[in-house]
Amino acid sequence: MAKGLTYKDSGVDMEAGDRMVDEIRSAVERTHGPRVLDLYGHFAGAFSLDYNERLFKRNFKRPVLVAGTDGVGTKLRLAIDAGRVRTVGQDLVAMCVNDIVVLGAEPIFFLDYLATGRVDPRVHADAVIGIAEACQACDCALLGGETAQMPGFYAAGDFDLAGFAVGIVEKNRLVTGRRAREGDALLGLASSGVHSNGYSLVRKILEVQGLKVGDEIAELGGTVADVFLAPTRLYPPPVLKVLHYYGTKQVVHGMAHITGGGIPGNLPRVFPKGLEARIRKNSWTVPPVFEWLQKAGDVPAKEMWSVFNMGIGFVLIVSPYYADHVAEILEKAGETVYRLGHMARGAGEVVFV
Repeated sequence: MAKGLTYKDSGVDMEAGDRMVDEIRSAVERTHGPRVLDLYGHFAGAFSLDYNERLFKRNFKRPVLVAGTDGVGTKLRLAIDAGRVRTVGQDLVAMCVNDIVVLGAEPIFFLDYLATGRVDPRVHADAVIGIAEACQACDCALLGGETAQMPGFYAAGDFDLAGFAVGIVEKNRLVTGRRAREGDALLGLASSGVHSNGYSLVRKILEVQGLKVGDEIAELGGTVADVFLAPTRLYPPPVLKVLHYYGTKQVVHGMAHITGGGIPGNLPRVFPKGLEARIRKNSWTVPPVFEWLQKAGDVPAKEMWSVFNMGIGFVLIVSPYYADHVAEILEKAGETVYRLGHMARGAGEVVFV
């Protein structure tokens, strides 16, 4: 006490925070294009909306900004325990940008927030590098972020992540779902597994089975970490290929990101009253990971479908006349596409047939 207390004595290591910034700088700057003003390290980031410079792929006349925010949830617990945190960086970006592309918006920039008791430059930089790599894959600038050191608030080694994405779309190209009509086709894009929802139930099932992150699950051909840390798919690149191809032609009438609540909880959010989504359960094969979870946890079927994506991460409601061509564009972009069913008159629900 003779020398007096310092901020580091209280648990906040500012030098570690600076080292982390140095670790992530090159990865962050790779996400920057001419629209990002060179203000790295400033108090805020700046993104140019000067249309006369034609910095966007198109000249917007009535631009609408679309924003979304989310976190990774308790999937982060598995990532920390496994020492694999880069993949949750992609999870974080995906959970935000997949939501805003539902409205037809192309992501333009992203902000992240990382909170921890004490900065570990190596571990936390790895998570932010994962964020930057996912942003780069979506042609989205990682404009800035915040690393908060909160000693006494988080257990040693723990941290939390949150993110915020902003996108842009021409007003007359907003995809709200209001144009969905009877006879429209439903196209489903395959998920990479559980994605980032339902992990409190996943972790409970693993606990009941006595499984740790490094343990093998023979039926699934990998460890707990291998299976349950598969990152959430980034849907903006393939979906935007479809939207850009058709331009002002209203071919895609609605879209849904299948997150917590599954298909029954998410798809009805985007189509108008008086319709229902009729989905053929045999139109795709539910991935083995979900069958394993149901059996290992003795989870009722209804609960599985209301919690997990069950192998479908994103759904497009498409004019039936263009459905085959839309599917072809998506498949060429690397997606696995399923013809799930169609829209019909009904009570605003998902009906499995």
